[in-house]
Amino acid sequence: QVQLVESGGDLVQPGDSLRLSCAASGNSFSINMMGWYRQAPGKPRESVATITDSTTIYADSVKDRFTISRDNANPTTYLQMDGLKPEDTAVYYCTMVIAGRYYWGQGTQVTVSS
Repeated sequence: QVQLVESGGDLVQPGDSLRLSCAASGNSFSINMMGWYRQAPGKPRESVATITDSTTIYADSVKDRFTISRDNANPTTYLQMDGLKPEDTAVYYCTMVIAGRYYWGQGTQVTVSS
Protein backbone atom coordinates (compact mmCIF):
# COMPACT_ATOMS: atom_id res chain seq x y z
CA GLN A 1 0.00 0.00 0.00
CA VAL A 2 1.37 3.40 -1.02
CA GLN A 3 1.05 6.38 1.27
CA LEU A 4 1.92 9.99 0.49
CA VAL A 5 2.72 12.34 3.37
CA GLU A 6 2.85 16.08 2.76
CA SER A 7 4.38 18.80 4.85
CA GLY A 8 5.29 22.47 4.66
CA GLY A 9 1.96 24.30 4.57
CA ASP A 10 1.73 27.45 6.66
CA LEU A 11 0.28 30.93 7.04
CA VAL A 12 2.50 33.46 5.27
CA GLN A 13 2.37 37.03 4.02
CA PRO A 14 2.19 38.08 0.35
CA GLY A 15 5.60 37.88 -1.27
CA ASP A 16 6.86 35.18 1.09
CA SER A 17 8.15 31.75 0.09
CA LEU A 18 7.23 28.22 1.16
CA ARG A 19 8.52 24.78 0.27
CA LEU A 20 6.11 21.85 0.27
CA SER A 21 7.35 18.28 0.49
CA CYS A 22 5.64 14.99 -0.28
CA ALA A 23 7.24 11.66 0.57
CA ALA A 24 6.01 8.28 -0.62
CA SER A 25 6.19 5.11 1.42
CA GLY A 26 5.21 1.55 0.68
CA ASN A 27 5.37 -0.02 -2.75
CA SER A 28 6.48 3.14 -4.54
CA PHE A 29 8.78 1.98 -7.31
CA SER A 30 8.11 2.84 -10.98
CA ILE A 31 6.70 6.30 -10.33
CA ASN A 32 5.71 7.74 -13.67
CA MET A 33 4.56 11.19 -12.63
CA MET A 34 4.63 13.37 -9.52
CA GLY A 35 2.56 16.48 -9.15
CA TRP A 36 0.85 19.08 -7.04
CA TYR A 37 -2.79 20.14 -7.18
CA ARG A 38 -4.65 22.69 -5.10
CA GLN A 39 -8.22 23.40 -4.12
CA ALA A 40 -9.45 26.74 -2.86
CA PRO A 41 -12.78 27.07 -1.01
CA GLY A 42 -15.69 26.86 -3.42
CA LYS A 43 -13.47 26.02 -6.38
CA PRO A 44 -12.60 22.77 -8.14
CA ARG A 45 -9.25 21.10 -7.65
CA GLU A 46 -6.72 22.35 -10.19
CA SER A 47 -3.32 21.23 -11.36
CA VAL A 48 -0.44 23.39 -10.19
CA ALA A 49 2.62 21.52 -11.47
CA THR A 50 3.53 18.05 -12.69
CA ILE A 51 6.85 16.41 -13.41
CA THR A 52 7.96 13.26 -15.20
CA ASP A 53 11.45 12.16 -16.10
CA SER A 54 11.30 14.29 -19.23
CA THR A 55 8.61 16.94 -18.81
CA THR A 56 7.62 19.65 -16.36
CA ILE A 57 4.30 21.46 -16.69
CA TYR A 58 3.07 24.45 -14.71
CA ALA A 59 -0.25 26.21 -14.50
CA ASP A 60 -0.07 29.65 -16.08
CA SER A 61 -0.93 31.24 -12.75
CA VAL A 62 2.24 29.90 -11.07
CA LYS A 63 4.79 29.97 -13.90
CA ASP A 64 7.99 31.78 -12.95
CA ARG A 65 7.02 31.67 -9.26
CA PHE A 66 6.75 27.95 -8.41
CA THR A 67 9.29 25.20 -9.06
CA ILE A 68 8.58 21.49 -8.85
CA SER A 69 11.33 18.94 -8.35
CA ARG A 70 11.61 15.25 -7.59
CA ASP A 71 13.97 12.87 -5.86
CA ASN A 72 13.47 9.40 -7.32
CA ALA A 73 15.74 7.73 -4.81
CA ASN A 74 13.59 8.49 -1.77
CA PRO A 75 11.05 9.11 -3.48
CA THR A 76 9.88 12.64 -2.78
CA THR A 77 8.55 15.62 -4.66
CA TYR A 78 8.95 19.25 -3.68
CA LEU A 79 7.14 22.43 -4.59
CA GLN A 80 9.13 25.62 -4.05
CA MET A 81 6.71 28.53 -3.99
CA ASP A 82 8.10 32.05 -4.26
CA GLY A 83 6.31 35.36 -4.54
CA LEU A 84 3.18 33.97 -2.92
CA LYS A 85 -0.08 35.81 -3.53
CA PRO A 86 -3.40 35.74 -1.65
CA GLU A 87 -4.93 33.86 -4.59
CA ASP A 88 -2.49 31.01 -3.91
CA THR A 89 -4.41 30.26 -0.73
CA ALA A 90 -5.67 26.68 -0.94
CA VAL A 91 -5.22 23.15 0.28
CA TYR A 92 -2.33 21.66 -1.68
CA TYR A 93 -2.36 17.97 -2.54
CA CYS A 94 0.49 15.94 -3.93
CA THR A 95 -0.10 13.07 -6.30
CA MET A 96 2.00 10.29 -7.74
CA VAL A 97 1.18 7.92 -10.56
CA ILE A 98 2.56 4.49 -9.71
CA ALA A 99 2.04 1.57 -12.06
CA GLY A 100 -0.78 3.50 -13.72
CA ARG A 101 -2.68 4.32 -10.54
CA TYR A 102 -3.10 7.74 -8.94
CA TYR A 103 -2.26 8.14 -5.27
CA TRP A 104 -3.02 11.29 -3.26
CA GLY A 105 -1.73 12.89 -0.10
CA GLN A 106 -3.98 14.17 2.65
CA GLY A 107 -3.43 17.83 1.76
CA THR A 108 -1.60 20.69 3.43
CA GLN A 109 -3.05 24.16 3.97
CA VAL A 110 -1.32 27.18 2.48
CA THR A 111 -2.73 30.56 3.50
CA VAL A 112 -1.37 33.81 2.10
CA SER A 113 -2.66 36.83 3.96
CA SER A 114 -1.44 40.13 5.31
